[in-house]
Amino acid sequence: MDNDLYSIQQARTLLRKSRSAWEAYHTFSQEAVDRIVRDMVKAGIEASERLAKQAVDETGFGRVESKVQKNLFATKTLSERMAGMKTCGVINTTDDGKVWEIASPMGVVAALIPSTNPTSTAMYKAIIAAKARCAIVLSPHPRAKECTLEALRVVATAAYRAGAPEGLFACMSEVSVEGTNALLEDPETDLILATGGSAMVRAAYSKGKPAYGVGSGNVPVYVDRSANLQKAADDILYGVSFDWGTLCSTERSIVADQPALPRLKEALRKGGGYFLNEKEADLLRRYIAPSGKLNIDQVGQSPVVIAEKAGFSVPKTTRALIAEVTEVGPQEALSMETLSPILSLYVEDGWEAGCERCKAILAYGGIGHTLGIHATSERIIEAFALEKPAMRIVVNTVCALGSVGYTTALFPAMTLGPGTVGGSITGDNISPLHLVNIKRLAFETSPINAAKTPVAMSPSDSRTSHGRKGTLWTETRPTKPWMEEIDARLRERAGNTTFRSSTVDRQKHNSPSSLPGTGRSAKDAAVVNNGSQPIKETPKADPSGPSNVDKGLSEAEIDRIASRFRKP
Repeated sequence: MDNDLYSIQQARTLLRKSRSAWEAYHTFSQEAVDRIVRDMVKAGIEASERLAKQAVDETGFGRVESKVQKNLFATKTLSERMAGMKTCGVINTTDDGKVWEIASPMGVVAALIPSTNPTSTAMYKAIIAAKARCAIVLSPHPRAKECTLEALRVVATAAYRAGAPEGLFACMSEVSVEGTNALLEDPETDLILATGGSAMVRAAYSKGKPAYGVGSGNVPVYVDRSANLQKAADDILYGVSFDWGTLCSTERSIVADQPALPRLKEALRKGGGYFLNEKEADLLRRYIAPSGKLNIDQVGQSPVVIAEKAGFSVPKTTRALIAEVTEVGPQEALSMETLSPILSLYVEDGWEAGCERCKAILAYGGIGHTLGIHATSERIIEAFALEKPAMRIVVNTVCALGSVGYTTALFPAMTLGPGTVGGSITGDNISPLHLVNIKRLAFETSPINAAKTPVAMSPSDSRTSHGRKGTLWTETRPTKPWMEEIDARLRERAGNTTFRSSTVDRQKHNSPSSLPGTGRSAKDAAVVNNGSQPIKETPKADPSGPSNVDKGLSEAEIDRIASRFRKP
């Protein structure tokens, strides 16, 4: 059979198996789900080093020690942040228990896995799918097929041993464009979770399915004159050299405030940054974009290897290649996202100019994704937060790791939404809660037809947002018909006697003369049982009100005003 046809058929077969497994899994309890996730995480941690080595061997991208750290992040760190997260049944109640939030799994997820972070992304997506009670089918990058298959096998085997239905997790082994399209377009696919290049994300959004798409980063980092320049240099070099720049959130450009430049350059140079001369910069431009398009051979390579292939040499201790440039766009190859340890350096005088430069860099392939800032001025930090078209703005930290939630309190994720400005439906770090629909059960709070009937509100193991359990009531406001309220208020303003207030009713409800369980007196009950309207009380003098009824409106005038609001 033709490989494309085999790939298409495999996608369909895996989806149907996953659908069948999901039909059983989507009813699992929170306890059962958490047990499955716990064992998946444990298996992923144990295999983290082996999978890291396999990924580097197969793809040729990155560093083993960094990929070990990624694998642990996508399992151990993810699990720690998910502790206590509810994803089954009633997960929250709000408004004093009058609204229940109920998690409903989205179904079968089709997930695209990149070659730059294959094993960590595969385990992360499988784990958040399991936590959300979803099934998942992966389409790996052809360059990372075997390590992606193995990463999924590790966590899926653990899940099945813990009680997950067979077929809940799957990965295509026959990979083709046609097969991937079949996976994304199949009626059995409920949601697309795409991580990769811009073309891949655009393809995901073109399938007519709900989708979370994440594209390129091209992240700028602004270093203000107020920054701790040594820490800024250390953080930038750590980020750009981590896995040799393969994270889409990696620092790509430095925008330096003019007064900070001399000390920043010195700190970068001492930390392993190599500043290119003009000749070396030209050689590098020609190597990374020989025909205007990114040269994949330089992705995830060390600075020493990149320099050698470009035609010059650098010290073996070099952690980043740094080129001072002035332009952004196709005319400057060094301003693009390279997915390697290459930094472009721009110099601007003042944070306002630095702000505009960062916007230009983001607009060239990184709009909506991530921006870093090193500063101690709260005014400047706030200004950047308000102005920048980036969904993640990380402050005084390693940008590559802060944006994914490793060095910050953001949710740990290998899929980062760039928001609508970046062509995505979300700007969030994708979590299990993005894979569930939230249904809401709402009890009456503003009755049209009053009825004081208690409703048992305590769903299994549910609590309000304040952690309290209680009883829901359909009445929280006076239960008098609205016309009686109008009559009462008109009479009060006119100085006349009023209908009984809801306060009086509640007092009578608690009085010995009221009928048990009704809140009405025997006289009231007789009137209501005869189908009549509640009667008026005998007028009494109000010591706090006008003593002379003639000072107010007459009964005829009040009736005439009220009649305007009554239905014919």
